[in-house]
Amino acid sequence: MSEHKAFILWENTSAEGEFTKGRYSREHTWKFDGGVTVPASPSPSVVRPPFSNPDCVDPEEAFVAAISSCHMLTYLFLAGRKGFQVERYEDEAVGVMTKNDAGVPWVSQITLNIRIQYGPNAPSPEEEDHLHHEAHEQCYIANSVKTEILVKSVTQ
Repeated sequence: MSEHKAFILWENTSAEGEFTKGRYSREHTWKFDGGVTVPASPSPSVVRPPFSNPDCVDPEEAFVAAISSCHMLTYLFLAGRKGFQVERYEDEAVGVMTKNDAGVPWVSQITLNIRIQYGPNAPSPEEEDHLHHEAHEQCYIANSVKTEILVKSVTQ
């Protein structure tokens, strides 16, 4: 078993009395064990500026990125073990928020829009589909969520 930690810090910088009126910045930081600090904020679609900052990473974007990154890392591992040379992997992942039966918004679907460039030894379309299926089945993050994850791949 392993542990994965993040340190989240938010501090109130609003004027007295503004916090209880909802007029405060939601900007905060995420710090990871490797020392990287990421500026974070709610999405402007959830909390309007100036109480959010569109230049920061929002939790929904980070969730989509985590799914995409996990799939990629698993795919690269599996492709390498099968002898396929991957030269470039890119994904323009998109998460869609909808409301559940109780009316609470959630990231209900993520589509991975993957483009891969291979070296001289590339998989057939069927082999690539199988690798993506295996990557999805083995991805730790995908196995931890109820969000539907779709994989669309275009070989370059």
